Amino acid sequence: MSASKPVIGLTTYLEQAQTGVWDVPAAFLPKVYFDAVTRAGGIAVLLPPQPVDAGVAGRVLDGLDGLILTGGKDVDPARYGQEPHPTTDAPRLDRDAWEDALITAAIDRGLPFLGICRGAQLLNVALGGTLIQHLPDAVGSTRYNLGGGTFNEVAVAVEPGTTLAGMIGSGVDAKVYHHQAIDRLADGLTVTARSDDGVIEAVELPGVPFGVAVQWHPEETSDDIRLFEGLVEAARGYRD
Repeated sequence: MSASKPVIGLTTYLEQAQTGVWDVPAAFLPKVYFDAVTRAGGIAVLLPPQPVDAGVAGRVLDGLDGLILTGGKDVDPARYGQEPHPTTDAPRLDRDAWEDALITAAIDRGLPFLGICRGAQLLNVALGGTLIQHLPDAVGSTRYNLGGGTFNEVAVAVEPGTTLAGMIGSGVDAKVYHHQAIDRLADGLTVTARSDDGVIEAVELPGVPFGVAVQWHPEETSDDIRLFEGLVEAARGYRD
């Protein structure tokens, strides 16, 4: 049965990391991400940032049945024509370029994809949208990012009739950890979920077999892997 499992690629961090006596730049991803993929019936493959062009992106996707753009540091504001806010992370130019190339190629070939937190923001920017660089300036609170690695829960309402609604119903108490969010929506994307103060918490790309991105962290809810199951099922259909 293992041969029938679809292969899901997950993008990774590239940061300074310590292990034992070593303190080196390293690619890594929290285990909860690929645990969710394997529990949903997929095979997880990690995709570290590296030099990329359209040809490289295409070759990578040739070996995948689905793609996940994971969370992480802020997208470079220069990509959407803005100067950085004082709270915006130092840019990870290699990761931005890597994920932009992968998602562009995935859309071109109809490869099922799921964006998570930064992944939703990267998708919006790659398609021409912009971001709110610091949500407390817009909503007046830090409810979306409590800091210290503590996830908050925020009620999210899902638009009926969407791919997202088909997986999780009319709403969810979402685990959030983001100080940025989608501002101007990119052409072609549809908003599929918002929180009670209007912050965009999910988008979809109509016209592809499965193109969903959420601003929250579904990998942090171990007893609810419906988004990952939806991606894996779409990836199985893509492969077949």
